[in-house]
Amino acid sequence: MKNRAKFLVLGGLLVWNASFSQTKHIVYKESLADFPNPERGFYIPFGTSTENFKPLDKAVLLNYRRQPQQSSKASYSFFCSLIYRAYRLERFKTSPIDADFLQKIQADANTARSAGVKLILRFSYTDKTHSGDCPDEYKICPPYGDASKPVVLAHIAQLKPLLQKNADVIAVLQMGFIGIWGENYFTDYFGDASLNHLGVVPDSSWRDRNEVLNALLDALPKERMVQVRTPQIKQRFVSGPQAPVAMSPMSEKEAFSQSTTARIGFHNDCFLASADDYGTFYDYGNSSSKRGPANEWLRRYFEADSRYTAVGGETCDDAFSPQNDCAPIGRAEQEMAAMHYSYLNAAYNNDVNNDWHTDGCMAKIRRNLGYRFVLEGATLPTKVRAGQALTCEINLKNVGYASPYNPRPLQLLLRHTTTKAVTVLNSQTDVRKWFSGPIQWRESITLPAGLQTGQYELLLNLPDAYASLANRSEYSIRLANEAVWEATTGYNRLNHTLVVEP
Repeated sequence: MKNRAKFLVLGGLLVWNASFSQTKHIVYKESLADFPNPERGFYIPFGTSTENFKPLDKAVLLNYRRQPQQSSKASYSFFCSLIYRAYRLERFKTSPIDADFLQKIQADANTARSAGVKLILRFSYTDKTHSGDCPDEYKICPPYGDASKPVVLAHIAQLKPLLQKNADVIAVLQMGFIGIWGENYFTDYFGDASLNHLGVVPDSSWRDRNEVLNALLDALPKERMVQVRTPQIKQRFVSGPQAPVAMSPMSEKEAFSQSTTARIGFHNDCFLASADDYGTFYDYGNSSSKRGPANEWLRRYFEADSRYTAVGGETCDDAFSPQNDCAPIGRAEQEMAAMHYSYLNAAYNNDVNNDWHTDGCMAKIRRNLGYRFVLEGATLPTKVRAGQALTCEINLKNVGYASPYNPRPLQLLLRHTTTKAVTVLNSQTDVRKWFSGPIQWRESITLPAGLQTGQYELLLNLPDAYASLANRSEYSIRLANEAVWEATTGYNRLNHTLVVEP
C-alpha cells in the first residue's frame, strides 16, 4: 500500500484515503429475474396500412409491458417495451401522403408515449409478392409495386416533422421504403439485384439508394439511428458504389459522434436462416463487378461495426438447424453476442424461437438481448462537505449482448432522508460505451455549495435523454440486482447513506 495523500492504491485501484473522508464498501447481489427495460428485448409487430388502418391500442400496449405475454405460436413468454410499427403506404405510391394519415401516425406516437413503450419504425409500399415464369430462384416476379425515388423523397420530407416531433418514442427507424417489405431488394426503381434483372445493383441505383438513406438521416434528430437491411448498404453509403466488401468498419473514435456513419445500424430479418442469412452477407455488385459470396468479409464487418450501433431483426426460417439452436450444438447466443443484438421479433419465426425455449437458452436470451447492467460493488464516502467533491467508485458488468444505442444520462442522486428532496449530480460518463463485460466507473462530482446538511440516500438514475420522458420510470434503465429498483421513481438504490456536513 502506497500513501498518495488524498488517495491510496489498494489492490490496483485508486481509493479515497479514509484520513480525508471515511468510505464504505457495498457488495450487491445479482438478480436473474426477467423484466422490461427500454429500447431492448423481444418486440411485438403491429403492422398497418393505408387501406386497412388499425391504430395502436393503449390498453394492449400497457398489458404487453406490464405482464409476461405470448405472441402468435410462441411457447415462451416475455416482457415487451418495444413495438415494431410498420406503415404500408400503398395508397400513396403516386401522390403525397394525405393529412388524415399523417394525423393517424401522430396519434400512434401519442399512444406509444402514454403506454410507456418505444417504436421501431418502417415505411414501405407493398408486402405482396406474385409468382410467374421469371428467373428468380424464389419465383418472386416483377413488377414489385414500390414507389419511385421522387415520391419516396417527397414522402420522407412530409414525415420529417413527425419524426422530429416524436423522436422521444422512436427507438430506431429502419430504412424501408425501397422494395417489397421495404427490404431494399425486389424493387422496380432502385436497382433490382435479383436474377429477374441485371443481377447486380448498378452504380446509379446505389446513388439513388444513398440519396434515400441520407434523406432519412436528415429527417431524424442526430440522436437517432437508421437501420439498413444489409451491411453492404452501409458500406456503399459511407464509401460510395465502388466500396469493397473488405472495407474497414467504423472506428471507436467515430462511434456515437452523430456523423452519418455513426448513425447507421443494421436489421437482419433472416437471422441464422442460412450460411449467409439469405443474402444478408452477400455482395450485390455494382456497374463494374459481379454479384457473389462475401459471407466472411461482411460478417467480420458487421461484427465490428455493430458494437456501436443499433442491431435487431427476426428469424425467418428454421431450415438452418442445428446452427440456429442453443449451444453446444448451435450458435444462436454466440451470434447474438458477436453481432450485438438489442432486439428480436417475438412473433416470427417461432419455429426457431421456440427451439430456444425447448432447448433451455430462451431465459438467458430474454435477459441478455441488448444491455443488462449488474452492480457488483461500490466504494462510497460516508461523509462529505457541501461544495466539495464526492468521489464514487462503482464496479458493474454488462452481461447483455450490446450497450445502449441511444444517448442517455447517468446521474448520481442524493435524496434527503427527512425532506426527501432530490439533488441530481450529472455524470460525464457515456453509458453507450458500457460495452459487454466489466465496467469500472470512477468519477468525482462536486456537490452544490449550498446543499442542506443531513443524511442522504445515494441512488443511480439512467433516465431517458428527452425531457418529455425523463421523469417516467418506464423509460429509465433498471439494474439487474436484488433490492435496488424503485418502480415508482425509476431510481436504483445504492443502499448507502451519505452524511453531508457543514
